Amino acid sequence: MNSDFTELDYRQTPLGELILRRRRVHALNGLEVFEVKLGDAFLMSSLFHEVEVALANLGLAAAEAPDLDVVVGGLGLGYTALAALKYPGVRSLLVVETLEEVIGWHRRGLVPLGPQLTADPRSRLVLGDFFALAASGQGFDQEQPERLFHAVLLDIDHSPKNLLHPRHGAFYEVAGLRRCAAQLHPGGVFALWSDDPPDEDFITALNTVFAATTAHIVRFPNPLLGGDSASTVYVACKA
Repeated sequence: MNSDFTELDYRQTPLGELILRRRRVHALNGLEVFEVKLGDAFLMSSLFHEVEVALANLGLAAAEAPDLDVVVGGLGLGYTALAALKYPGVRSLLVVETLEEVIGWHRRGLVPLGPQLTADPRSRLVLGDFFALAASGQGFDQEQPERLFHAVLLDIDHSPKNLLHPRHGAFYEVAGLRRCAAQLHPGGVFALWSDDPPDEDFITALNTVFAATTAHIVRFPNPLLGGDSASTVYVACKA
């Protein structure tokens, strides 16, 4: 598939080489695609963002509150965060991102959704380790310790077993999920994107902590493969 590549940013980070690039795909009528690589792995592409949007819509639809305070773990290209801001009733959005460079892309307008996210007064992009904050007794919002939220939407690791860093693993166990649930209001929701099919072990862990869990299989067109692909969105509701 013929493409024209432009490297927009390159940084060395604690997790490896981080690259933001733009390419035009001639086989898709010159479509402009933004891609993020970390080391040798592709983290995300604007060509595939249906599941990131579904993460916000499915998660927030299950929240039992008219006015929603939301945490998004992982900023990326911003699709989950922007979908959350578009969802009716969202009054505040806290986006936790561990890489300062990614926040900079949005503030500098290097990625298409950056201007919308940074201009919305309900949205706050914060530099931090989502997993460390989830495990802390102070909570996700360092400006308001022990603040509770109505929804936590997580899109960082490839799946509960395919991790960007081994230290993330404890979050997906029962004890880690309990600490996350403690930061939710009653009736609050934890939702997670996974690139793998539904994982019965992880569903069991979710059901140990939350009152109800649903694993949604989200299918989306994949023009690179000439067919469809699928990911999973887990939605777990607190009693």
